[in-house]
Amino acid sequence: MNAREKRLLLLMAAINFTHILDFMIMMPLGNYLIPYFGISAGEFAAAVSAYNFAAFFTGIIAAFWVDRFDRKQVLLLGYSGFLVGTLLCALAPTYWLLICARVVAGLFGGLIGAQVLAIVADNFPYEIRGLAMGWLISAFSVASVVGVPLSLYMARFISWHAPFMFIVVVGIVVLVAVKHYVPVMSHHIANEANSMKETISNIFSVPTQRAGLLLSGMLMLGHFLIIPFINPYMEFNMGFGKELTPLIYMAGGVTTLFSSMFWGRLSDRYGKLLVFTISGSLSIIPVVIITNLPAWPFAVVLIPFAFWFGMANGRTISAQAMVSQVVPPESRGSFMSFNSSMQQLFTGFASGIAGLVVYSDAVTHRLSHYHVLGYMSAAIIFICMLLGRRLGVK
Repeated sequence: MNAREKRLLLLMAAINFTHILDFMIMMPLGNYLIPYFGISAGEFAAAVSAYNFAAFFTGIIAAFWVDRFDRKQVLLLGYSGFLVGTLLCALAPTYWLLICARVVAGLFGGLIGAQVLAIVADNFPYEIRGLAMGWLISAFSVASVVGVPLSLYMARFISWHAPFMFIVVVGIVVLVAVKHYVPVMSHHIANEANSMKETISNIFSVPTQRAGLLLSGMLMLGHFLIIPFINPYMEFNMGFGKELTPLIYMAGGVTTLFSSMFWGRLSDRYGKLLVFTISGSLSIIPVVIITNLPAWPFAVVLIPFAFWFGMANGRTISAQAMVSQVVPPESRGSFMSFNSSMQQLFTGFASGIAGLVVYSDAVTHRLSHYHVLGYMSAAIIFICMLLGRRLGVK
């Protein structure tokens, strides 16, 4: 990679960092937000999923027009609105205003993920796309290692509003850098724009593209079934205090940070499908352990979390590289918008399903039926491995 390509990846990863952190921080803030607003586990899950359903709606609408415009301008629009929504989250004084703020952030955030993936796929050939995706996914690692623990400590020592303000401040810096350093990206624009009917037909008439969309959605469903209640479960069920739970994300983030490039190079060398199958299979083991934790010391508990984050990282990198290959460049923006919408929709479903399955005691906030989510997650990831074979790419 040359300096220009590395700078582009760094900026896309920075956008991913703030975008992912905004969503990630909502879930571990559960043990702050539930007592603060006096809400139930189901109401908390609704606050988490509000962002996803709003982003799903935007992604579907955007799919019909994003390929007609410069990808940079679409990204700047989405990112600016996302930061406004996050600022509203920081200022929300009531539960329902927080819900409204999450909807605003989601409406604009639905434009971000698709454009970032489309920009990376447009600028890096399939032969090295695994490595490029590794760079991109490393933003998740940094968010886990630095962003989530720092945000949780800010929530503990300042207030739960502080993490959202932190995201806004960092995001403004990133926004300025993207505006100045990312070039115009309009080479994908066709002479004649497709109609809505043609856009839908181009995507859903191709079996591999349908499989790619379903795979992306199911991966999110399997992954995020157990994430929203990790922090409440660790504190209210396992008895680990707020000073310890940030270390879970730090341990997982360190694993993903050091494994991102490894998985990327491995998938480029030996094939994305093989890496996806191996990492996906291994990721099932820690899911079952985490949701059925015995009375282990906290240091031992960190081991399955670190292993889970690392294996989930491998399946994400290889899966996104495969999915990006099933569509031609001139339709990639529309497809990635649908792809992003599917991810948001199924992530929202995951939070909603988790809220229906898990019950919290009104006094102790102790959770019940969390282990059921673990078994559901394991089954879904197994289905994903079967879906991966239907993409027709190696």
